Amino acid sequence: MTLPALQNTGVIYRRILSHFPQDISLAFVYGSGVFKQHGTSQGQMEKNMLDFVFAVDDPVTWHTMNLLQNRRHYSILKILGPTKISSIQNDYGASVYYNTLVPADGRIIKYGVISTDSLIDDLMHWKTMYVAGRLHKPVKMLVQSENGKLRAALVSNLKSAVMASFLMLPESFTEEELFLQIAGLSYAGDFRMKIGEDKSKVSNIVNDNIQHFRILYSNILRDCPQVVYKPPQGRLEVDKSPEGQFIQLMALPRTLQQRITKLVDLPGKNRDVEEILLQVAQDPDCGAMVHQGFCVLVLSGLRKTFSYSSKKLMKMWKGWKRKQSASQIS
Repeated sequence: MTLPALQNTGVIYRRILSHFPQDISLAFVYGSGVFKQHGTSQGQMEKNMLDFVFAVDDPVTWHTMNLLQNRRHYSILKILGPTKISSIQNDYGASVYYNTLVPADGRIIKYGVISTDSLIDDLMHWKTMYVAGRLHKPVKMLVQSENGKLRAALVSNLKSAVMASFLMLPESFTEEELFLQIAGLSYAGDFRMKIGEDKSKVSNIVNDNIQHFRILYSNILRDCPQVVYKPPQGRLEVDKSPEGQFIQLMALPRTLQQRITKLVDLPGKNRDVEEILLQVAQDPDCGAMVHQGFCVLVLSGLRKTFSYSSKKLMKMWKGWKRKQSASQIS
């Protein structure tokens, strides 16, 4: 299944994409510079930064070519070369390497580069949910290769977002409530939403883009045996029985399942995941446990990205400087 492409993708995005090496398995652009958000004028949108993500099969080759074409995009880390840049990308943080504040065709952009394998892993297992969370929301898909594993992972990511949201919603709810829940998944536990980010960010994303969310999720909702979907009324009814919730829990990505089980399982018991999730499914606070699992997942990803990554990068930078000093002495 190919994800539905949003209509009227502007030529500006394709022009910007043409400045980069074309060996890209997936490329999309997202954010407030692309989709109208509540209270934002067209003029403001055109001034906002454009956010791109590129998935590439061979990061070393891609960065080699991009350094030749767009060396000025990179920070001082460019002197480390494409192999080291790719190592930084793959091994630290959320497996994404970003270049930011890049002027392109009259706009300011930032772009993240992730390996196709790392993207598939995040989509399937939500190890960090960094890119997977962005793909829960509407994006403008610019390139999507025929890679069958990638295409399946993209759809799996959307199905996982639906199942997780079902667990945290009541038995009956509206489309808007579902889409608000889905859009908020990647912000659960994100301290930035409490100390500086617009607290109405999730509703601003959803309010003016309901139709785009329908494009993403309508087929999944129609085919899902766990829900009665009534598009004309814009309402849904989900199976909240212990059996239904157990099916939904078992359909969650592995990392989220692990976060939930750690909240419930006492140290030393070492019960298997299926046994613990069966217990969670029968608990009246099942939805709250899933939400708490999300908070831990998102917070862990943020800590890994902002703390662990920066420490490792500093260590690598000092190591490179020592090597340079030694070579100059010799």
